[in-house]
Amino acid sequence: MALARAWSVALFGVDGVPVEIEADVGVGVVRTQLLGLPDAALHESKDRVRAAVRNSGHQWPTQRVTLGMSPATLPKGGSGYDLALACVVLAAAGAVPAERLEGTALLGELALDGRVRPVRGALPALLAARRAGLRRAVVPADSLPEAALVDGVELLGAASLAEVIAWLDGDDVLPQPGPAPVAAVPEGLDLADVIGQPEARWALEVAAAGGHHLLLAGPPGTGKTMLAQRLVSLLPPLSPEEALGVTAVHSVAGLLTPESPLVATPPFVSLHHSASPAALVGGGQGLARPGAVSRAHRGVLFLDEACEFGPGKLEALRTALEEGEVRLARRDGIVRYPARFQLVLATNPCPCAPPKEVDCVCPPAARRRYQGKLSGPLLDRVDLRVTMRPLTAMSGADVAEPESTAVVRARVLAARDRAAARWSAHGWRTNAEVPGPVLRREHALPRATTALLDRALAVGALTGRGADRCLRVAWTLADLAGADRPEADHVAAALQFRERRAG
Repeated sequence: MALARAWSVALFGVDGVPVEIEADVGVGVVRTQLLGLPDAALHESKDRVRAAVRNSGHQWPTQRVTLGMSPATLPKGGSGYDLALACVVLAAAGAVPAERLEGTALLGELALDGRVRPVRGALPALLAARRAGLRRAVVPADSLPEAALVDGVELLGAASLAEVIAWLDGDDVLPQPGPAPVAAVPEGLDLADVIGQPEARWALEVAAAGGHHLLLAGPPGTGKTMLAQRLVSLLPPLSPEEALGVTAVHSVAGLLTPESPLVATPPFVSLHHSASPAALVGGGQGLARPGAVSRAHRGVLFLDEACEFGPGKLEALRTALEEGEVRLARRDGIVRYPARFQLVLATNPCPCAPPKEVDCVCPPAARRRYQGKLSGPLLDRVDLRVTMRPLTAMSGADVAEPESTAVVRARVLAARDRAAARWSAHGWRTNAEVPGPVLRREHALPRATTALLDRALAVGALTGRGADRCLRVAWTLADLAGADRPEADHVAAALQFRERRAG
């Protein structure tokens, strides 16, 4: 009887759990038994691994093989354990030494001919392996650029099982990652392309400076989509910590490429209104996969024709907007995905949506029903609401040249720097992240400054959540103006942004 041990990683959302894989080769009925709550894909790995071992020039043990995966109570799925299973069986059978398996995490799916295929989630898996104290990892060769983002772990890339077997025999044949490729920063769309709409442009600047959610309402063709697409061009690049968090989500979603393994700029995610709730917030069988709200983490989620999405889908956003993450419960457990994004909603004022509002043929009840798809609780979480007007001229000598993205972005970055310096002790980077109690207690404004908010609360025109959001917008307006703290005019402007309705 022989026993060997290897390591791999199980993923729950973007959280990894080290999995100890043991192999026992001994007497008994010739069969391969896999223990530890494997799913169907993992059960199939027995046949995949056996064929890969045979086609790599080695024999599968002709004895009883028992494979245990611990923690035994943790559901395990996917094909990322194939490489670890093959190596631990060969080590238990005495075909290869087991010394190099100690402290090494093995990730990769095996083809029948022994090729090592990449798997999703290599980055969060390696981060979990590092936290667990594993000092080395063998990953698919195609995953080396992504794996190179993790410091403190010796990384080796394998193109085939035969290479890994040779490495276990003592040959240093597995390559290490080279210099990480520098992803080219895509050139953003220019804000100067948007004609007119000074109020909407100002709201976009405020949203970028403070990380606020935005609603753009107006007839078709007024530039709602153009403005939303240019928001990411105003945002600063992601910090190293933020970039790793965003990249981990994209890794689990299978969106990374070897050419650009690191997501260094805020993502922009746009969904069609026919998307399902699972596509929006995440879902799937077994363990839920990330949805659009998580893929837009630290970036922008744009929902065009928001009223066409339907109340059920839109209401699913409320928790993510408030907490910055989603928790999805499925058969195999509860997973958490980060979802701190900026929401931009665009909608027409009514179903017929004529270029001029006076040409609308919708009955009043139809307009109310259409606009009512954006519920009060959802709108209460949207800081800035802007009604856009039809264009009256494409150009003219009396029309000022619109500001470019570079000009506006400079003001946005300066305002963000002020906010980051003010909240650095708490770890917040934007005004939108600051909890309401902190604004009311530690940074309370004079009663004369907040008199309008008090009046709106007294008459029921504003909720407590809405008042907190007004304070956050007021701080952003003060940052853009270079003021130390908001004045009454900033509070009034913030309240005016919230008093507008869709259409």
